[in-house]
Amino acid sequence: MKGLATMTDVPKLIREFAPTGRLRVALNHGNRVLVGRDDKGKPFGISVDLARDLAAHLGPALDFVEYERAVDVSSSATSGLWDVCFLAVDPGRAKTIAFTAPYVRIEGCYLASASCTAADAGALVALGLPVGSVKGSAYSLTLQRKPGAENLVMFEDIFAALGALDRGEVAAIAGIRQAMEGEAQKRPGSRVLQPPFMEIRQAMAMPQGRPAASAALADFLDEALHRGRVADILQAYGVARDCAIVPD
Repeated sequence: MKGLATMTDVPKLIREFAPTGRLRVALNHGNRVLVGRDDKGKPFGISVDLARDLAAHLGPALDFVEYERAVDVSSSATSGLWDVCFLAVDPGRAKTIAFTAPYVRIEGCYLASASCTAADAGALVALGLPVGSVKGSAYSLTLQRKPGAENLVMFEDIFAALGALDRGEVAAIAGIRQAMEGEAQKRPGSRVLQPPFMEIRQAMAMPQGRPAASAALADFLDEALHRGRVADILQAYGVARDCAIVPD
């Protein structure tokens, strides 16, 4: 890793990365494209593999700090509970979180119910139909800054949003395209509206205030991209079609 190899005081850099002596990496289980759990409850996925690569480069033992929602990760950035995370870049989050450049792009799309009259994403907004979204998610933060924000109905998690969709309380819900496509298959007549309403740019990140470690983290990810490690991980998990690598 360039940021580690060129440091004259490597121990100082490691302390900045892992002040407790262990590298604590936050996992956002709300993004099922990047992380999941196996039948024993152990985490796996793109975030997990990159975290292990980082720990192997740095040396400290690795601990995962698991969260169910992105907002739980971002809101705890100043708590001292984790050292590195995987989140979508957002200007609001950047007040307390230092992001690397994005490494993959994921599309945000609407899942419309069978009874929804909107033909596409633009019509959904133009008709003023209620749209469910998950509180604090990257796509919610973006939609709250766009036309149609007044029609958003916030839910604590994706399962609550899906329940509201099934009960007819909202005409559609917002989410990650892959997840929305999977849910559409379970609901006859429902469909994913085109075009996507946003491009979700995923990055690695650290709490603000660790400048040397943040620079080294950016170098680590840049190297992983350019030597094809990120592409290999996406391929291994069968999501290469769903995630566009940045830079592509």
